[in-house]
Amino acid sequence: MLRQYRLRDYNFRLVLWLVTLSALGVLLVGSAEASLQRKQMFGTASGIILMLIISLFDFSWVLQFTRLMYLANLVMLAAVRLAGYSSHGATRWITIGGLRFQPVELSKIILILFFAKFFMEHENDLNKFSVVLRALLLLALPLILVYLQPDMKDTITITAVFAVMYYAAGLSYKYIGAVLIVVIPLVIIFMSIVVQPEQTLIKDYQRKRIMAFLNPDNEEYTDDTTQQNNSVIAIGSGMLSGKGLNNSEVDSANKGNFISEIETDFIFAVAGEELGFMGSVGIVILLLLIVLECLLISVRAKDLSGKIICCGMGALVSFQSFVNIGVATRMLPNTGTPLPFVSYGVTSIWTLFMGMGVVLNVGLQGKIRFAVPPERRRNGRGGRR
Repeated sequence: MLRQYRLRDYNFRLVLWLVTLSALGVLLVGSAEASLQRKQMFGTASGIILMLIISLFDFSWVLQFTRLMYLANLVMLAAVRLAGYSSHGATRWITIGGLRFQPVELSKIILILFFAKFFMEHENDLNKFSVVLRALLLLALPLILVYLQPDMKDTITITAVFAVMYYAAGLSYKYIGAVLIVVIPLVIIFMSIVVQPEQTLIKDYQRKRIMAFLNPDNEEYTDDTTQQNNSVIAIGSGMLSGKGLNNSEVDSANKGNFISEIETDFIFAVAGEELGFMGSVGIVILLLLIVLECLLISVRAKDLSGKIICCGMGALVSFQSFVNIGVATRMLPNTGTPLPFVSYGVTSIWTLFMGMGVVLNVGLQGKIRFAVPPERRRNGRGGRR
């Protein structure tokens, strides 16, 4: 469970990037909604402590409990359907012991750990049809429960992270090609159906968001386009260096309440307006550095499960960042995805730091040096198969 590690193997760079980005998040959330800053500060501080504690636990020991975690995850997601708390037309929250949280955020981390263990156990059979089918079925169970909340963006997020993990594990290109041949036509058919007024595949508000993105000049969807338009204006108004944190300008999109959910889904608009182009680029660079550190640790992981965990966390951070910034800059349809380590949300902060704690432990163990017999190293046969 607990092991002795060398301090020099601890990835302090990753910790530095995470702390710096989270500190920026606390400042931006405080500027967007002052009453939430203390909660964000508490969530960030406790999340960092949780990350450091988890980083000392042997991830191989943690993976022994992934089947139990998977079942508990299904129970939590089912509880959302049975006794969840609704908001904005979606049921995504449950309350346990007075604490209200979104199980889907924890679900992302649990599924990363679960499939890391699954791929490790089937390392030599990853491209057998029976293993591929079993993996897809195990993914489908939680995915259906998430989609029914309804929560399309997290359904897509989890699917994308799973795809990256399976690719990193060594999925054959023939399967990748087969999936693309099937998926691309299905996406075209899906889009041709959901744009119809009487369609029933998705909720009406989800259709309106898609239609607002496809037809931004249509007055019918003005309510759905105004928020993104104001976000783009806010980002542009910051110019190079921004208007400054907590500025009191009357034309501020932040202080003027021109954008709803600005402390969560549109926190990047606050960054663009108050920190300017330089601050926005700084946030993107920090996110990129976090993802790169995950990938670098994955290369040095002691086994396949460690590699998959790092790739999964890197994919999660990068995909959610891409979607959040894409929405704020009107490159994607409006959807409520938090910016990792920046947007307000204690559940999101905690779960992301928990995942990064496991990544740090993967880095602490690394590959065992000189594990290959000397005679094989001399003959040059100690490389990867």
